[in-house]
Amino acid sequence: MKGIVIKSTGSWYSVQDGKKVIPCKIKGKLRLKGIKTTNPVTVGDNVEYIMYDESTGLIERIEERKNYIIRRSTHFSKEAHLLAANVDQAMLMVSVKNPVTPSEFMDRFLVSAEAYYIKNIIIINKIDLLDSKTQSAYEEMLKTYQDLAGYECISVSVEKNINIEQVKKALNNKTTLIAGNSGVGKTSLINVLIPDLDLKTEEISDYHKAGKHTTTFSELFQLNDKSNIIDSPGIKGFGLIDIEKSEIAHFFPEIFSISKNCKYYNCTHIHEPDCAVIDAVQKGLIAKSRYKSYENLFLEENSKYRT
Repeated sequence: MKGIVIKSTGSWYSVQDGKKVIPCKIKGKLRLKGIKTTNPVTVGDNVEYIMYDESTGLIERIEERKNYIIRRSTHFSKEAHLLAANVDQAMLMVSVKNPVTPSEFMDRFLVSAEAYYIKNIIIINKIDLLDSKTQSAYEEMLKTYQDLAGYECISVSVEKNINIEQVKKALNNKTTLIAGNSGVGKTSLINVLIPDLDLKTEEISDYHKAGKHTTTFSELFQLNDKSNIIDSPGIKGFGLIDIEKSEIAHFFPEIFSISKNCKYYNCTHIHEPDCAVIDAVQKGLIAKSRYKSYENLFLEENSKYRT
């Protein structure tokens, strides 16, 4: 029997097979194939399963994935954590106030998705909260990611229902992973898109100005017959994995585009003379924050990510 994993809670997986949803465990042998992840099965996986008893099943096989989004795990015993598989696009939800989304976090997520040929859309939430202090940060974010890097950006207010129709249009006929820091409004957005779900949300911490984790596991929801949303837990950090050091520049679109003008074909864009990328940064054609993220990734002590 076959189905798709629509929910993962760590030890149990909900597998949808037609109109049935079967709670499943993983057959032991799946853990013995050298998969160094905290979760060998993830939401979006197409799987084969057998019934263990009248109400529960065992996942025996994971079908080949077309792509996945993975991050370095915070658990020392494992190597990585899969966020989702077989997605058409990712929506990275961010905000410039309550909480502030760090640019390096954004860049690490975008690079990871680019590495698996997953289209990125950036959703900038809470534009209703913009004031004189945060307006410039918002405009800088648009310039950096929309104008210079070429990403599609949709500015919204979930609270005030501003530009939600644009988001719905972008989601149509796609399976979309929605990701971001805790508190940026992912769950609130899904509640607006699918009101019957009534998912739990919590207020932003007044003291830390940071979000509280309300989603503790990934889950797939059906928006309509041809559109799915995968809600993921709020992420505080995003460590890259499975990317060669020499490939990092390929996944910054504006850096990769300009790099063909470098003097040396194997230019690292760190110290070489006549580097078109460094020149573009100095001319404002590449945002300094994006270049700094690239430089940090390249120079990290454990900079060879592929295993």
